[in-house]
Formats: sequence, C-alpha cells, structure tokens
Amino acid sequence: MATKVSWTYRAVACWVRPIVASMTRKDWHGAEHLPKDHGFLAVSNHASYADPITFAHYLYNNGHPPRFLAKASLFDLPIAGRLLAKLDQIPVYRGSSRARDAVSKGSQILKRGDMIAVFPEGTLTGDPDLWPMVARTGTARMALELGMPVIPVAQWGAHRLLGNYSKSLKPFPRKTITVVAGPAVDLDEFRGRPLNAAVLRGATDKIMATLTSMLEDIRGEQAPAEPFDIRKRKRES
Repeated sequence: MATKVSWTYRAVACWVRPIVASMTRKDWHGAEHLPKDHGFLAVSNHASYADPITFAHYLYNNGHPPRFLAKASLFDLPIAGRLLAKLDQIPVYRGSSRARDAVSKGSQILKRGDMIAVFPEGTLTGDPDLWPMVARTGTARMALELGMPVIPVAQWGAHRLLGNYSKSLKPFPRKTITVVAGPAVDLDEFRGRPLNAAVLRGATDKIMATLTSMLEDIRGEQAPAEPFDIRKRKRES
C-alpha cells in the first residue's frame, strides 16, 4: 500500500504546481497505464533541466508523487539537502562503497507501493537533435532485481522552457508540454536470468527503444538508426 503524501511534499507541490501551470499547457495522455495498486519505475527521456519538473507535474497530478534518484552531493547542501530528505528523494553515491544504498532505499519505496521516477540516461542527452541516447544500466538492474514494472513516459517540450544544457528560462509564451505514458515495457525475456552485463544492456536498450519509439510518435519524426553514445564519442575525441 502506498504511503500518504507528507505535509512537506504537499506544501512544495502547492507552491510549484501553479508556477509550472502558468508557463505551460498540458498535452497529457496515457495515465491509465500508471499502476494504482503496486510500486513501479517510471522512466523518461532527458533533454532539458526542466524535465524533472514537467515529469513530476504529470506524475503528481495523476496521483503518483515521484521519488527521484538524485546525486548524493545535493543532500549535503544546507537547505536543499534537508528538503530532499523530507521529500523522500533517493541519494545516489556513484562509484563509491555506498553505490547500492540507492537500490536498498528504492526497494523500500517500491515495496510499500510508491513509485520512483528515473532518467535512465543519467544526464541530459548529447544527441544534437535531442533524441534519447545510450543509457546507463542502473534502472534495468533495479527493475529486474526487485521484480518491478517499468512504465515508459515520453515527454517533449520542456526544452523550449530551458534549452539543452541552458539555464536561461523562457517562460513566455506558455509552452505546450506533451507527456505520454505507455504500457509497461515487456522485460520477461530478461527476468530470472543472471544479471550480467549482456542481460542488463539488453534490458536497458529495450527500455530506451520503447521511449524512442514513443517520442517518434510525439514528434512525428524518425530517430537515428543508432542512438547517440556519449561514452563512445568521448573515446573517439
């Protein structure tokens, strides 16, 4: 059973939602695919620093206060850190002995019936046309380890509020934000198998291929045959 939303979470939502609503127009679809009786992972593409806000807006308004994976260093900030903790967000300690702490806390959140919102790419896409790029495997690992469904939520339009890697907000005129949730990604072929690199990569690529296909429908365009690979690009440069 999902937990009740805390007073702090409700207070922040009451403050943020009117601000977001004043800058955006909702073009939302697919809320029927968001589970109501068990925990799940909601995954989305990431093209703008505004994406977490528009993603959270969609989820919260549809009855799912999101918990995000956030850099552990943010929790060390005097005010923001305390707020993130009160909002039940999840610190991620990459490349340290505490790397699995996020899985542990994520497990608690999912098993009590709440949900986690994730950007599998781990950072803003490096694709010049803002298509999803090759993602990290952490989301697939959590889904397969915990036996949780992955709900793809493709979004488009937040980059018009904040351009890719830009911090210059353009609130007016109001921007249309399209957000579409789809059925759970079918990961049955990967479940029950050893979580080696091949399995995790296969599951991750299927998740991202689903998001990319949904984004093609939203944009009315075709994505590149091969997704942008930021690690490969760094090796070649």
